Amino acid sequence: MENRNRNKNNTNFSHLAKLHPCLGGEANANFGRIHLPVSPACNIQCKFCKRDCNSDEDRPGVANGILAPKDAVETIKRALELCPQITVVGIAGPGDTLATTQAIDTFKLVDIAYPDLIKCLSTNGLLLYKYAQDLYDAGVRTITVTVNAVDPSIQSQIISFIVYEGKKYYGEQAAKILITNQLKGIEAISKLGVVVKINSVLIPGINDKHIEEIAKTVKAAGAMLYNIIPLIPQHDLDYIPAPTCEQLDKARTEAEKHLEVFRHCKHCRADACGIPGKEDLSSKLYGTNKHLETFSHG
Repeated sequence: MENRNRNKNNTNFSHLAKLHPCLGGEANANFGRIHLPVSPACNIQCKFCKRDCNSDEDRPGVANGILAPKDAVETIKRALELCPQITVVGIAGPGDTLATTQAIDTFKLVDIAYPDLIKCLSTNGLLLYKYAQDLYDAGVRTITVTVNAVDPSIQSQIISFIVYEGKKYYGEQAAKILITNQLKGIEAISKLGVVVKINSVLIPGINDKHIEEIAKTVKAAGAMLYNIIPLIPQHDLDYIPAPTCEQLDKARTEAEKHLEVFRHCKHCRADACGIPGKEDLSSKLYGTNKHLETFSHG
């Protein structure tokens, strides 16, 4: 059964990589994506994460505001008019996509209106095991899970706390819960045939010597692709410099012993629109309305 699932995932990955700009290098230059910023809340505080509502910064965790799920279908229609090359509808925040049910509610509507568009979700993975079947039923076929460590002593240096089942956890206790749930979620959703990509933020002095261990562990759980992205020095980790090109290359080489590595990440906003690396159309699509719901933890 395990081999059958892996073969199915390999077939799915080969097909989707030709159309999904965040899975394949060739697709990255030819096809577009729209991110729907429908997820306002987060259940984890990462020490490098600083969410904001603005139209100026090109990085994860930023959007002009929060989009209501009921407005998603009309938004995609306008996005396709701006960029007919869009093949992917993604939800990547600006909070965590599974901290509320708004992402799943959105995908249900989108899958009815646009069944041929690829549905993609990014999550910290804390609640992925709980919603794996719901995501599959809503049409999601690719997912990205951010896994920054599989060792609690390292993970505890990266997160300040998690909020899980109504309780706030800190330190290695929080890290153990997060890692356990991430791996359980990756295994559950990969067994459904969903292609799983892993994101890791490379943080010099904290997890830069740990990347190969992450790669081995997530592959065993069912991951197909690895994306290692450089730290943006900000928030509680503003004192750590971004990794050098040499550090990034070394980490990617270590990871590549176990998983295929994606090397075209653009650090996209949570409301990005268009072909990665070309003109971002988010301001044309969403405007610059900052008077919308903001973010919360818990």
